Amino acid sequence: MNPEQEYREGLRRILEGDSRYPEAAYAFVRAGVTFTTEKLKANNPERTERHITGRQLLDGLRELAIEQFGPLAFDVLQEWRIRRTEDFGNIVFNLVNASLLGASDEDKPEDFAEGYSFNEAFLKPFVELGTVPETMPKIDET
Repeated sequence: MNPEQEYREGLRRILEGDSRYPEAAYAFVRAGVTFTTEKLKANNPERTERHITGRQLLDGLRELAIEQFGPLAFDVLQEWRIRRTEDFGNIVFNLVNASLLGASDEDKPEDFAEGYSFNEAFLKPFVELGTVPETMPKIDET
């Protein structure tokens, strides 16, 4: 079985056991790992380590979501039932537990706890620019 087939089979098993998030959410997190690793390498060409921390991945996922989905990032993540940074952690550790993603002994789901507010990360930048679509919820500024 080639790596992509192994991934698909492992993902099938994950989805059978945990239906909280759709396949697209896993594909996004997987792309986010690659995006974050490549960005860290580009910012530091001397970097040889491929490991990224939970916080680095959260930053990369935020950036990738905004890059890919723009003002709709919040809505897309909501559609995938990703509403808190802990949801990213759940997906990551489902992949780790299925041996589809590596982790160090120091990595833990708590690394993804309270990383950032989704309102602040995915809505506020567009409210400030005045580019929030009509269908998006408004941020409570109080």
